[in-house]
Amino acid sequence: MKRILITNDDGFESPGLHALARALRPLGHVTIVAPTTEKSACGHSLTLTRPLRFISISDDFFKLDDGTPTDCIYLSLNALFEGESKPDLIVSGINKGSNLGEDITYSGTASAAMEGALHGVPSIAISQVYEGSPQNIELTHGYDLAERVVYDLSKKILEKTFPLNERRFLNVNVPPLKPEECKGYKITRAGYRMYGNDAHLHRNPRGEEFYWLGVHTLEWKKGALSDCDLSAIEEGYVSITPIKLDMTAHDELEALKEWIK
Repeated sequence: MKRILITNDDGFESPGLHALARALRPLGHVTIVAPTTEKSACGHSLTLTRPLRFISISDDFFKLDDGTPTDCIYLSLNALFEGESKPDLIVSGINKGSNLGEDITYSGTASAAMEGALHGVPSIAISQVYEGSPQNIELTHGYDLAERVVYDLSKKILEKTFPLNERRFLNVNVPPLKPEECKGYKITRAGYRMYGNDAHLHRNPRGEEFYWLGVHTLEWKKGALSDCDLSAIEEGYVSITPIKLDMTAHDELEALKEWIK
């Protein structure tokens, strides 16, 4: 039986995580290791200043006490799969919200798949785009389309081969549509997100100031990359983007050599 390890960055109680497990159980034995609390936008961070502890929720379902998504994958491969072969597949998600363009540099969801890629395990990060507030996911289309997508992609990987070279993973974004409304799949580039700087100032009853960071809108630079992940979502397609961990700007190397002279 194939073995699948899953995690997320929305926490162990997230409906998206349970939708992911439900979609993948027909394909193999699913082990869940997820953060205790939401860890959105934590990036590819490991916890190095305090100990971590697996807390059993049920059979093959653990929450990692205050751990990050990267911690979940790193420790699972070291502890839960110790002395055994690696899992056949790692999937992170289903994230509540998009991970498009440069979002992957912030994303805990993408970073868990990144950690899987570092350890040589085929890995997928999957995110459900929503319109309006996050609650709209459950109130409108749910995760039906995302479940179908992750089942199809995982089945293809488990039955054949992973389509990417080493240290690469698939970043998948699902449009906010019902399954019958989706136009299909598009292989895409990472787009050019337009980020604001939104921080809301508040004061507590003692007059002390604090800030809440705002949520970015799905604005992006159009025209340059018509085949990007953001355009695919806008057009009603599932976006599948191959991501590599080598972030070297190779096209700038020669110019930089001349500059340093």
